[in-house]
Amino acid sequence: MRNIVFFLLVLALPAMGQKSSGGITEKMLQEIQGAKSDKANEALSNALAANSIDNLAKNRRQAPMNTYFSVETPKQSITDQKQSGRCWMFSGLNVLRSDFAKACKEDSLRKDYAGIELSHDYLFFYDQLEKSNLFMQGVIETASLPMDDPKVRFFFKDPIGDGGTFCGVADLSEKYGLVPSEVCTETYSAENTSKMRALVKSKLREMGLSLRKAAAGSKKAETMKMKTRMLSEIYRMLVLTLGEPVKDFEYAFRDKDGKTVGEVRRYTPREFYNLVVGRPLNGSFIMVMNDPRRPYHKTYEVEYDRHMYDGHNWCYLNLPMEEIEKLAIAQLKDGRKMYSSYDVGKQLDRKRGYLALDNYDYASLFSTDFPMTKAERIETFDSGSTHAMTLTAVDLDKEGKPLKWKVENSWGADYGQKGCLIMTADWFREYMFRLVVNKKYVPEQLLREAEQKPTMVAPDDPLFQNEE
Repeated sequence: MRNIVFFLLVLALPAMGQKSSGGITEKMLQEIQGAKSDKANEALSNALAANSIDNLAKNRRQAPMNTYFSVETPKQSITDQKQSGRCWMFSGLNVLRSDFAKACKEDSLRKDYAGIELSHDYLFFYDQLEKSNLFMQGVIETASLPMDDPKVRFFFKDPIGDGGTFCGVADLSEKYGLVPSEVCTETYSAENTSKMRALVKSKLREMGLSLRKAAAGSKKAETMKMKTRMLSEIYRMLVLTLGEPVKDFEYAFRDKDGKTVGEVRRYTPREFYNLVVGRPLNGSFIMVMNDPRRPYHKTYEVEYDRHMYDGHNWCYLNLPMEEIEKLAIAQLKDGRKMYSSYDVGKQLDRKRGYLALDNYDYASLFSTDFPMTKAERIETFDSGSTHAMTLTAVDLDKEGKPLKWKVENSWGADYGQKGCLIMTADWFREYMFRLVVNKKYVPEQLLREAEQKPTMVAPDDPLFQNEE
């Protein structure tokens, strides 16, 4: 009898669908299909069936790319994040090592020091451990809410990731210090994070369910002991995949020829941080963003979205692109690189390492147009910050207006312009989103605005997705 009822329901589905006014009717389908394809469309269809869309849409009439920059910071070695979403860390550490190299050149006792690379594996270990604790504590604090509550779902949907922003670099390095890359080298799982991340996520979700039950029926102290035991298991998984973080190490700086300069010294990671950075990062910078959907000269904070439970949420001052450009130019002119983020996949000529609005003419290829504004693209999830890179150069015209920009990428030295990407000023305005600026280069008025009480926004806002 049950099978007969199910069969009758299945038969009734088409009739039920026909009663809806939102479906595609036969008449509507005929209008959609329109006239039969002409020969030109048939030829284009054949071409698209056998070729890359980008190859067919590529603008062949572009002028040669100019690689000259009137303002450029010193070059440094290019890094490679491999198959991981750690671009935020690579860009952030690129800024720190660049600042250290500048400080060395200005110090007669250290002027012979060659540039250093900082270990991503070391900081990534603590990033994953801290994010695991952030998840567990979030689960404990929302244990009284039902599983389908948005706050609970936020934690369980993505317990841990490898994306982030400069706030994570600041919080993690201040707490755990830094080490040279030679001391803590990359492992396979550091460079290929997907499998490790999936397994840790699965384990965290399982632990999260247990923590919810414990938080509902146990004393707080017992629940915290349970969390500590669980974190020790996560720690063991991280040790097996990323290696045990060093507690101290011996290191000697080298010159450009690889010869040791100065004496071999033993450092703790915190001591090495003090040597390389020399100051607290938090409080030394502001993050600015360009979000034309929201009022400018206001601050915004992303709820729940940080690397550490006791760390800092993302907090931004929203500014027009013209003002962001002035901040960037001021810092570049003083020889300092910056953390910045972009929607890097839009109009990217991968072979040339070039970003321009007219690299590809998709509109002509498909006989349509793509007229959305930056605000509309953000609002509809069509565009947002997808990748962090290190802003390193700008080319200015006679009036001091930017013509093009250059960033150090983290996709290896063989990619694009010897590991860098060049972007036109027009592309920069459309697809650049966030910039971290040293307070030294920020006018007093903007510093005051950055201290406003921020408007809290949800972490699923299209502009506040993690850089990867």
